[in-house]
Amino acid sequence: MKIIVGLGNPGEKYERTRHNLGFSAVDKFLKDFGGSVWKDSEKFKGEIAHIEWQRQNSQKFKVSSFAKASKDKQSSKFQGLEKVILLKPKTYMNNSGLSVRIVSDFYKIKPENIWILHDDLDLSFGSLKIRLGGASAGHRGIESIIDNLGTDKFWRFRLGIGHPIKKLKIKSEKLKVRKVDDYVLGSFGHGEMGKARELIKRVVNAIETGLEDGLEATMNRFNSK
Repeated sequence: MKIIVGLGNPGEKYERTRHNLGFSAVDKFLKDFGGSVWKDSEKFKGEIAHIEWQRQNSQKFKVSSFAKASKDKQSSKFQGLEKVILLKPKTYMNNSGLSVRIVSDFYKIKPENIWILHDDLDLSFGSLKIRLGGASAGHRGIESIIDNLGTDKFWRFRLGIGHPIKKLKIKSEKLKVRKVDDYVLGSFGHGEMGKARELIKRVVNAIETGLEDGLEATMNRFNSK
């Protein structure tokens, strides 16, 4: 069993912001492969969906609910189905770890089976890097997850959004923080939307490949140089 988590902030005002790229990516994955819908869960402090994933003879079978899959587990076609939980925390970015911990504790899922999709200032816009473990690099959502799980040994899909001030000579730390906050909470420009959609599509393909072949192989194929 795996948890795939998209990070972002709840609410209409944040829907198309750079900081909600994780939400957008997991939404697209569910739309393409889930056959299910998001359900609000007060218990899990987020929106949650379930799919089951099976690969056989190069064909992918997606089953939209655990209940339907359980009826078919005796058939060879559905043997080895893997349960996949999709999650969008509604605790706001800085407290994302609370929702992730509640879900992982409930389903008894190990950190290495938790995949986090999130925006990343340190990567150029449109790039993708997948890695296991490491520091938060200042991303408050990742920092919250590390604090709540008590480990950094979970997988991250780092979606590059670029950095607004790397090339600017700004000495004031307060001004730097304000410019970064405005940038990540800002919407993609009209000329950026196409590239953002391409990145989301690439992330969805990487998730599919990861479920089929494992993330070690997926890194070699999808990590931006």
